[in-house]
Amino acid sequence: MSQHLEELFESNRRWSAATEAREPGFFSRLLKQQTPQYLWIGCADSRVPANELVDLLPGELFVHRNVANVVAHSDLNALSVIQFAVDHLRVQHIIIVGHSNCGGVKAALMDTRNGLVDNWLRHVKDVRRMHQDFLEGLPAEYRVDALCELNVLEQARNTCYTTVVQDAWARGQEVVVHGWVYGLHNGLLDDLRMTVSGTTDVTEAYAKALAGIHRRFLGAPPSAESALAAAAPLAPALAADSSATPDMAGQPAG
Repeated sequence: MSQHLEELFESNRRWSAATEAREPGFFSRLLKQQTPQYLWIGCADSRVPANELVDLLPGELFVHRNVANVVAHSDLNALSVIQFAVDHLRVQHIIIVGHSNCGGVKAALMDTRNGLVDNWLRHVKDVRRMHQDFLEGLPAEYRVDALCELNVLEQARNTCYTTVVQDAWARGQEVVVHGWVYGLHNGLLDDLRMTVSGTTDVTEAYAKALAGIHRRFLGAPPSAESALAAAAPLAPALAADSSATPDMAGQPAG
């Protein structure tokens, strides 16, 4: 086993040379500006490389990743990233991206013990409890991906209620929050239709997105009462959540 990882340095040199040959001046231009329009908040899973999935170059996508793409109101790391992206980089879109067959979501669903990370995954377990009746009504093989999607929905809603996003909307700044899911089995992104551009849009957008998840997994939307009840604004201190999408042909993603 190599102790100095020379193979990675060699790969880096080849990549740098190939990039500069393909686009002369690329790195000198990159030094001068960082003007991404998008903040991507995704899972730390190594199979979900943010820039590559949307074919964007360095400098075009601001990225924050953690286990199970959680946005917790107590997480100063995530909140600092959001604040820098919104207030300083002036990103126009914040995209919460979960993925199918997420190991963190699976551990939260199955109560698997993995050590310190179990404390972090309590945020995803909160999502599981919020949607327990729905999840228990699904075939066992669909539950992980259903919880992945629900988790994205809840994390996107948490993002909407951060002070940073709320303040941006209050001063008229254009920021749109999105909830997406990535299919490991096909390499495609799906829009969960949790798209919010202002405080007054959160409840309706959440209810519609939740109904969409129910339709995909159950074939029927939840009642209007249950969807709107679930969409009621959360207290600012509530911990965050996350989610992912099933295959539209009827087989959940992953």
